[in-house]
Amino acid sequence: MTYITRLTTAAGALLACAGLLAAAPAQAAPRATLPLTDNWLYLTVTPGKTAPAGNKHGTLLLCDPVPLGYARAGEACAELAAVDGDIARIPQRKVFCPMIFAPVTVHAHGRWNGRPVDYRETYSNKCTMEARTGAVFAVGR
Repeated sequence: MTYITRLTTAAGALLACAGLLAAAPAQAAPRATLPLTDNWLYLTVTPGKTAPAGNKHGTLLLCDPVPLGYARAGEACAELAAVDGDIARIPQRKVFCPMIFAPVTVHAHGRWNGRPVDYRETYSNKCTMEARTGAVFAVGR
């Protein structure tokens, strides 16, 4: 068998396999599932006093078994663990924030130690938000 004959035979076999694959019914890809964890929050940070209708863009913070979600996830999970997931109880940091009015609305919903979490608040600016909520909503850093 010459080189060209072998190449032609191999190409024909590949085309036949491709034809069979194309004729086979499509299988649904397995759906991705979240790891089983009791400590997770879906976080949104929106400029303005209210979130626009239909705004579903946010960040998922997972704290078990290891912190995942964004750069400061480890710090955020530690702060949440210290207050048993109650964002309103995070100790306020002593920082000087500019008196610039640029409101930001935050929302967290999820579960912490098996209990539902639903936190929504509007702050006068991002500095005030971080002083009050620590690293929880520092999703862009």
